[in-house]
Amino acid sequence: MNAPRWSQRRRILIVLGLNLALIIGLVIAGVFAHSVSVLAAAGDTIADCFALVLGLIAIALRDRNPDHPHAQRPIAIAALVNATLLLAVTVTVTVEAISRLQEGSPPVEGLPMVIVSVITMIVMLAGAFVLGRSAAGEDLHMRSVLIDAVADAAAAAAIAVAGVIILVANGLYWLDPVLALGVSVLIAIAAFQLIVKAIAALRGKDVDFDDD
Repeated sequence: MNAPRWSQRRRILIVLGLNLALIIGLVIAGVFAHSVSVLAAAGDTIADCFALVLGLIAIALRDRNPDHPHAQRPIAIAALVNATLLLAVTVTVTVEAISRLQEGSPPVEGLPMVIVSVITMIVMLAGAFVLGRSAAGEDLHMRSVLIDAVADAAAAAAIAVAGVIILVANGLYWLDPVLALGVSVLIAIAAFQLIVKAIAALRGKDVDFDDD
């Protein structure tokens, strides 16, 4: 595992800045394109920002007395909150996506979907690069942030593909809610795994970072 280039606090601040820059653009593009999958990405980004702020607080608390037996508890709590927020977002998106499938998917503008998704993918990959491979094994919160960045990049790539298909076919609008459901399932699985690890850490158990 590569050694971290910068401190955890500095890397988290950079990723937080990248996420904040995305939120307004995602919301505007999602509303303009009538895309639930883009709005889902916006909701996920907002939850990510909140979790990143909590992570910064947890890092500060841990670093005040890193040798304390419970120094890692704030990190585990931040990871648990992050995972819970992700699950809340997925439930909201799932309900909206199912509603659209039942009532008939409204027209979706493919071009805004493609543009904003490509930008999101680039930003999330940049965030993953800033975090570095070492984040996967540093602690639960850094691992959760890296998982979020990679998952968001993959989701953005999938949304971009759907946008291209909708743009070319001038139809197939059902792809948007179906894709939102698929992304929600993937995020929910990662969030559930993180919750299990965070609870184990809060109970004082050693967390294995290489069992996924």
